[in-house]
Amino acid sequence: MAVSPAATSVRSLSTATAALALRSNADKGAKSVPLQKRSQFLPLAHGSRFLSSGRAIAGNVGFTSEERRADWNRMSVRAEATVAEAPPAEPAAEKFQYQAEVSRLMDLIVNSLYSHKEVFLRELVSNASDALDKLRFLSVTEPSLLDPNPNLEIRIKADQEKGTVTIIDSGVGMTRQELVDSLGTIAQSGTAKFFSAIKENKAALGDNNLIGQFGVGFYSAFLVANRVTVSTRHSKSDKQWVWEGEANENDYSVYEETDPDKLIPRGTVVTLTLKADDKFEYTDPVRILNLVKNYSQFISFPIYTWQEKTVEKEVEDTEASEAPPADPASAAIEGGEAPAPQKKMKTITQKVYDWELINETKPIWMRSQKEIDPEEYKEFFKTTFKEFLPPLGYSHFTTEGEVEFRSLLYVPGMAPLSHEENQGLKTKNIRLYVKRVFISDSFEGDLFPRYLSFIKGIVDSNDLPLNVSREILQESRIVRIMKKRLVRKSFDLLDEIANREKKEDYKIFWTCFSKNIKLGCIEDANNHKRLAPLLRFFSSKNEEEMTNLDDYIRNMKPEQNAIYFIAADTVKSCKSAPFLEQLLARDYEVLFLVDPIDEVALTSLQSYKEKKFVDISKEDLDLGAADEAKEQEIEREFTYCCDWIKQILGEKVASVGISNRLSTSPCVLVTGKHGWSANMERIMKAQALGDTSQLDYMRGKRILEINPQHPIIASLNEACKSSPHDTRAQEIVELLYETAHVSSGFTPDNASEFGARIYDMIGVALGGRQVLSGQEEEYSAPSAPQVDYSQGYSGGYGVSPPPPEASAATPPPPPATEAEVVVEPSEVREGDPWKS
Repeated sequence: MAVSPAATSVRSLSTATAALALRSNADKGAKSVPLQKRSQFLPLAHGSRFLSSGRAIAGNVGFTSEERRADWNRMSVRAEATVAEAPPAEPAAEKFQYQAEVSRLMDLIVNSLYSHKEVFLRELVSNASDALDKLRFLSVTEPSLLDPNPNLEIRIKADQEKGTVTIIDSGVGMTRQELVDSLGTIAQSGTAKFFSAIKENKAALGDNNLIGQFGVGFYSAFLVANRVTVSTRHSKSDKQWVWEGEANENDYSVYEETDPDKLIPRGTVVTLTLKADDKFEYTDPVRILNLVKNYSQFISFPIYTWQEKTVEKEVEDTEASEAPPADPASAAIEGGEAPAPQKKMKTITQKVYDWELINETKPIWMRSQKEIDPEEYKEFFKTTFKEFLPPLGYSHFTTEGEVEFRSLLYVPGMAPLSHEENQGLKTKNIRLYVKRVFISDSFEGDLFPRYLSFIKGIVDSNDLPLNVSREILQESRIVRIMKKRLVRKSFDLLDEIANREKKEDYKIFWTCFSKNIKLGCIEDANNHKRLAPLLRFFSSKNEEEMTNLDDYIRNMKPEQNAIYFIAADTVKSCKSAPFLEQLLARDYEVLFLVDPIDEVALTSLQSYKEKKFVDISKEDLDLGAADEAKEQEIEREFTYCCDWIKQILGEKVASVGISNRLSTSPCVLVTGKHGWSANMERIMKAQALGDTSQLDYMRGKRILEINPQHPIIASLNEACKSSPHDTRAQEIVELLYETAHVSSGFTPDNASEFGARIYDMIGVALGGRQVLSGQEEEYSAPSAPQVDYSQGYSGGYGVSPPPPEASAATPPPPPATEAEVVVEPSEVREGDPWKS
């Protein structure tokens, strides 16, 4: 029997679907599903029979109602069995809380969290400041909290005899429960909880100085103490509680203070019983004073330390006090008594201990710029950074928005004396504060790039991300934004100094910190546009005063399309280099780079204001439009000469070509575009720890450029055509190459061989002999020059001064003829040292 498409489609329903439907009905509380309802979605068997709405469809004809009912019951059992065999659901996961081994955790906090022991005082003073800040906030609505002591202050006393350090504050204090919660629970910050409770009050948050946030600063006391005792009284409580804990112990004790001598009106007293190793250092009052000045000098509450002072006092001088001599007879006549002895006073010095205010200086960067005199800025710079010269400039600014901080930056008036500090390796020039508490002055590029490490200043923020020890900045987007803004403000300050009418200020800056700016050109590609205008160089037009790149571009010739430079060790070497000849003839200005870092810095910049930097000592120097027809004619004329010279020199040069940069020199040796210049090669060879394995590769092949207008080159051009195999001509080519080697700034490949060639030339000039390639040749010397001594002696090569007896009245004898001055070396110069 044919099966309808509808029946075929319906057969695709799975048994699992039917089972889920049955289970769903069972879950709803239905005891059974009527047959008519089941027939809407359950197949009868594997055949083509299907019931829908109680009627037979496509093959169900002929079945009785009993058969259909039995079939349905059978299928229902199968479907329910399928559901029963499904995998059971996973049991719910059981949750646990992390556990901590308190003794091990305390050991980590004490011995691994902080880099320096001295930070314990910073942390405890910060806690005291927070307690005072809380009281100040609460007293706004409850002034009675300040009774009976309205003074909000911190006092620190070191006792050398007892070996203790005590920090006292008149802050809000703690109740017994707060004492247990704050000091008995690690990483629970009472300040953080207090701050969270008031953060909805915008007015209160605007001027808050709360410092604590991690809840572990108190435990830094165990860096130097064996035992810590905290005695505290809340401003609203009439009871005083004491917390005691010892290092390396898992428990602590809390009890009520009953000793009348130890009761305080309000606040907290923290007493540290120091370890034996730290007792001598941290009971020294001067050491405590210096630590407070370093870390907590700008806390907003007065800090007093117990200091030894020397005072002068007048006392009676018992030894000098004596009665004046009396006359007994006169005293008896007058019936009087002998006069009393006269008291004499003397001044002595005594050492006494008294409280001394440490933080009288208020944070200048927190004040408005309009309220601060320029002399205050200079005095703050000298005091804070221990400088004796005033700064060249300063910048005081506040940044608001996504990141809020205040900063005061200075440019020093002199370079640091330390080499490491000058190179930015170990600088302490930027002091980072968080809410006026000193955090660190050791950074490795977090806030300033290395090349700006000479800038000194203060950075103060309320929301910097710090690590738990508050010693290291956490890398974050906020820090990157701060660094970007600090760098921008630094460049604004340097631009202001550079554009002053008083040019002497920038000369001082450039003398002290020029290498830093050039280092920035190498390291910071993002700020090339800010760095390039700060550069200064000597040039071919001004060897005494340095010029900047903007002035160079303004003075460029209309046809000039690049900024030309040459690097050497001195200005004199730059000026005498043969590479400049044609550029000077065209009145082009050339920058002289005499600092070893100059060439690398300018090469890193590549261009400035769409003008490329071009090293005139390298190949393919483009000097603008030229007569192409004339150049082609010269090239045809000297092509064979260039090939001949290249054949003689071999692998010493990559090629020989016609030069467009020479006018008076016969030839010059240039380097490839990507090879080292002569100056760079000299610098790299001088590196004590440099890698010389890449020297041959980096310096590349050199190119010999000849000047076709020079007589020597013209003579060689004739020689290569008439006698290309002449030994003397080939030796002259070798000497010419080695001479160009030296005049171009390179070190000779073989100094002794080069010296031997020079000595041969001297021998020729002096004795008429030329020794080339081990062969001796003799020829006549040129005729002696005629000198008119009557006009006076002017000197010069090859000319001797007149004899002593010669005078204007007695003219010298006539000059010898050419035949008379022909010298035979073998006859006359038997003692010549070079005679073989």
